[in-house]
Amino acid sequence: MEYDVQDIALADKGKLRIEWANQTMPVLNLIKEEFLANKPLKGVRVAACLHVTTETASLMDVLKCGGADVAVCASNPLSTQDDVSAALVKHFGIPVFAKKGEDDKTYYEHIHAVLDKRPQITMDDGADLVSVIHKEKTDLIDDIIGGTEETTTGVIRLRSMAETGVLRYPIVAVNDAETKHFFDNRYGTGQSTMDGILRATNRLIAGSKFVVCGYGWCGRGVAMRARGMGANVIVTEVDSLRGLEAVMDGYRVMPIEEAASKGDFFCTVTGDIHVLRKEHFLRMKDGAVVCNSGHFNVEIDLEGLREVTKENREMRDFVEEYLLENGRRVYVLGEGRLINLSAAEGHPSSVMDMSFANQALCAAHLLSHAKDLENKVYGVPRAIDERIARLKLESMGVRIDALTDEQKTYLASWEQGT
Repeated sequence: MEYDVQDIALADKGKLRIEWANQTMPVLNLIKEEFLANKPLKGVRVAACLHVTTETASLMDVLKCGGADVAVCASNPLSTQDDVSAALVKHFGIPVFAKKGEDDKTYYEHIHAVLDKRPQITMDDGADLVSVIHKEKTDLIDDIIGGTEETTTGVIRLRSMAETGVLRYPIVAVNDAETKHFFDNRYGTGQSTMDGILRATNRLIAGSKFVVCGYGWCGRGVAMRARGMGANVIVTEVDSLRGLEAVMDGYRVMPIEEAASKGDFFCTVTGDIHVLRKEHFLRMKDGAVVCNSGHFNVEIDLEGLREVTKENREMRDFVEEYLLENGRRVYVLGEGRLINLSAAEGHPSSVMDMSFANQALCAAHLLSHAKDLENKVYGVPRAIDERIARLKLESMGVRIDALTDEQKTYLASWEQGT
């Protein structure tokens, strides 16, 4: 079997960590039983470009149990867990092309290696597979049934492709499922981002001024967790509704130009480019810590930072010091890449349980509805979302009410008033 991992000798350690994650992924485990029995993906070639973590390994196992022929590469050069890569190869028989810290050249070589399997379904986290297929590997498109997309950034790219008529096969936006973005983006990103910051810096959050750039679901989560650790949270936004929501949630809201001189920590979670620029770095306090939890490493203008830097050095793992021309120091974490995966382990498995349950069920949905789908970006069917929520509640021992017949009739009618 062809593969490219850092060290195959790490496989046994990775297998144990995958087992640990599996213990809190009850929904995905129920789907695994169903897939083993019914084989809904039998003979289907699946290419996955995802963060290679313990939770992703569980998803790959479920897809294989469903009959799929799976190959995996990383969706970020710093997010791979090398022991997990090795375990997927050795213990699960799944080709993996991913190494933590791989350079850009290797990153795209790995994408091409996965695409060489001629996939029928693509699974993306950031839309890099789709992008490479449409730019360089158009010969694959006739074989492709559809794809799924895991993250906000990828959905933005794919919707742009669809709106301009460029997208050549259907995509299900897994990110937009309520059981994904309400929980994964908010609770997963919130906790894992703080985890990454703490592991990288070992700095005290309590009493600090913590600037969150962007108040989408991920920004809400980061702000919530930073405040929970005692930080004075400042939010920056470009959307008036989200800015208003942040104010009503009790946060200080101001332009980044103003916040730049106040913050001790800065975290970007916008999905856009150059949110923090050189004029902002020059306004920052000496010792300000800057990181990103958006998908790509473009939210922090690193090139602009280098233009106003006299010298830089690595202070500790995932912490780079930039000595600015004004004599102040700015610390960038994890090369400006996803701090929750570069310096920590990503989202907790109990959250990814729902996200990856969506991935598995949407892959099966693509196959069973292939003839009905156009080259568009589709939402996750409501029935899948509700089923995952129901299974998650059941696994937690939580029961909810059911509508009575009278209540159903009332909600479906217009005749009754005051």
